[in-house]
Amino acid sequence: MTKLARDFYDRDTVAVARALLGKHLVREWNGQRLVVRITETEAYIGRVDKACHAYGYKRTPRTETLFAPPGTAYIYLIYGMYHCLNFVTEAAGEPCAVLIRGAEAVEGLDCMAAHRFGVSAARMTRYQTRNFLNGPGKLCKALALTRAQNGASLLGDELYVLDAGEPPEEIGVGERINIDYAEEAIHFPWRFWLI
Repeated sequence: MTKLARDFYDRDTVAVARALLGKHLVREWNGQRLVVRITETEAYIGRVDKACHAYGYKRTPRTETLFAPPGTAYIYLIYGMYHCLNFVTEAAGEPCAVLIRGAEAVEGLDCMAAHRFGVSAARMTRYQTRNFLNGPGKLCKALALTRAQNGASLLGDELYVLDAGEPPEEIGVGERINIDYAEEAIHFPWRFWLI
């Protein structure tokens, strides 16, 4: 498996969102290796997308990371309680990113279960197992990702993505979720998932 380099992220955001499906996201945490397979993504492109935090190149302390070089982690807090992990894409100065919406566990399941529910994987209920990593907040909690990792390089050793050589057979395409405020951008078909 090879670690994705900067040039993977330094291109069209929609293409990156599709290409991330099936890749392995790795989080090195307290001497443990937590690995998930990315199953759902959404693209956000600030120059044209009213759903993007930096729409129209709006720079604030919160959005500053979106202007960073491609291959940077952009992590923000929503509803005052859930963290969301994004990968900055395209050239530095272009506020674009891919939200990692969902994943499935590959390695470190017990540690991730402890982060999510305070139990081992064997003690998770059926409901907990079914809804383990199927949302961006759930994913960040399982991987112990917070605003402390905002701005981290995806080219380093703490948080990175591997090409596992598992290209998806079928990809679902549709509108993004929970962006009712985004006017015409609501209908952009920029959400991708493994079928």
